[in-house]
Amino acid sequence: MDMMRAIMIEKDEAGYRAALGDVEVDRLPRGDVLVQVGYSTLNYKDSLAITGKGPVVRKFPMIPGIDLTGQVMQSSHPDFRPGDQVLLNGFGLGESHWGAFADLARVNGDWLIPQPYGFSPRQSMAVGTAGYTAMLCVMALEENGVTPASGEVLVTGAAGGVGSVAVALLANLGYEITASTGRVAELTEYLKALGAHNLIDRRELSQPGKPLQKERWAAAIDVAGSHTLANVCASVRYGGTVAACGLAQGADLPLSVMPFILRGITLKGVDSVYCPRPRRLAAWSRLSHDLEMNKLEAMTNEIQLRDVIDAAKQQINGQIRGRMVININGDVQSGE
Repeated sequence: MDMMRAIMIEKDEAGYRAALGDVEVDRLPRGDVLVQVGYSTLNYKDSLAITGKGPVVRKFPMIPGIDLTGQVMQSSHPDFRPGDQVLLNGFGLGESHWGAFADLARVNGDWLIPQPYGFSPRQSMAVGTAGYTAMLCVMALEENGVTPASGEVLVTGAAGGVGSVAVALLANLGYEITASTGRVAELTEYLKALGAHNLIDRRELSQPGKPLQKERWAAAIDVAGSHTLANVCASVRYGGTVAACGLAQGADLPLSVMPFILRGITLKGVDSVYCPRPRRLAAWSRLSHDLEMNKLEAMTNEIQLRDVIDAAKQQINGQIRGRMVININGDVQSGE
């Protein structure tokens, strides 16, 4: 194969743009494993990269896509052989190293893990970085002593990728969940089907608030950052924990020290990009046990590579719920 299809992001005198087209295979970056990509997924970070709404891409040109699953075509890495099914989340894929929105990806084998047990390739991309991050957040709460008996857990951005999986996971583990979303009326049925008990409008949390507020939640998972995270910390009960994994509202944190020294709360940052391999494997193992496949399917839609750029714009505008799986070869297989 001399050419492959890929979404390429470029930035030059003509501006910032993303387009689907043909790219020479020999332009792929260095790496010891060549993977034929089967499925990927559209994360919020991918949409920021494609639209240019956030400083995700670190060098140009860039093929976006931070997640992939596929089959090894060539390998000089000792852990992988041609024919192996593998998965990759993060490690700068789609940011500093050409990513998953292409027929082929050449990567460092140290970034790969075997296709997780209990998941088909499509299901593992329905989970993707978003769902894997949600599991890391749940693990962070548990490790800090949060249990279903502790009380209500808040999930912000609950209709998004991380939020949807977090709600489903927490519900399966027996937690009472409050889901925060900007589309309460539209998404009540969806979020309650995933396991949310209560819903609140995100506007309750997104404006500047008092440094210490009424104690409401035992713990929280936050994807928003900025004023939302500040208000969440100010409202968590004594000794509670907040797992922070996103910046959908902003990277700033206008926060007071008061919740930490007067209520002893913990703010736990959750990183999925460079998470060590043992913890990655532990998170995927937990997902295979703690995530109900019927709920995963209910929150998942499938698109083709040609649909990704438009879907990215919709995701940035808050018009997509749940998870978006990309069937990389779907339009080719259908003859389109």
